[in-house]
Amino acid sequence: MPHLTTSGAVRPAIGADRLGIGVPGYAHPLLAPVEWAELLRFSRLYAAGAGHSAPLHWTVLNVAEGPGARPDPHCLEAVGRLRNAGLRVLGHLDMTYGAREFGELISDARNFLDWYRVDGFYLDRCPGEREELPATRRLTETLRTVLHGTDALDGGRLVLGHGTHPFAGFAETADQLVTFSGPWTDYRWSQAAPWTASYPASRFCHLVHGVPRTHLEEALRIARWQGAGTIWFTDRTDRDRAGDQVGSPWEGLPGYWDEIVSRIGPGVSE
Repeated sequence: MPHLTTSGAVRPAIGADRLGIGVPGYAHPLLAPVEWAELLRFSRLYAAGAGHSAPLHWTVLNVAEGPGARPDPHCLEAVGRLRNAGLRVLGHLDMTYGAREFGELISDARNFLDWYRVDGFYLDRCPGEREELPATRRLTETLRTVLHGTDALDGGRLVLGHGTHPFAGFAETADQLVTFSGPWTDYRWSQAAPWTASYPASRFCHLVHGVPRTHLEEALRIARWQGAGTIWFTDRTDRDRAGDQVGSPWEGLPGYWDEIVSRIGPGVSE
């Protein structure tokens, strides 16, 4: 059985917070048309109250490691459909663990807003050390200013893609932190940092690849016990591309997509 937390605080496994889905970034719409279309179908099912579908909290748009050099017509069409359906789209900003220049990140953010009218930003490879907190706070405060006055859904959302538990102070700089991103072999034995117990589940996201169908219920239980409000679980791995090339496990749908959205509902059996 996984060691779910390192503190004495006990998180409820059922019913405290309803899990939702965050999509960390599909492939380009020309390469993954089924995936982008499925988001619309999924949102319609949820809006209609069909089954026990879970809410889609956000999806990430990554045109070319950012917004690209110019507006992409295929991405414009895909994002337009999602936003017209009331779905939140976040622009992908790669912080490269603090190595990217502040001005470059703000320029990319403005292009995302000008070209695709995104609803916020996913700050990938965000640093998590205490000494990096002031620079990250400066960036997120500036991004809030950039978002102010736009038509971003709910005023815009910022998600920090640490991929692991950062210094606790980062929790005050954004709407949500990705505190796990990695393989199932690590996730099933992972632990939640004690400081996370002070925050609601809506502040945390877990992204897990290589989850076997037979362990899906266990993975959902771990997410609830560790206090995650947003998840993306997939059976895909980073070697799912043709020719055994290393690729992103997030680029396509999980093989059990319909099953996972039906399981994330009022609760998961204990």
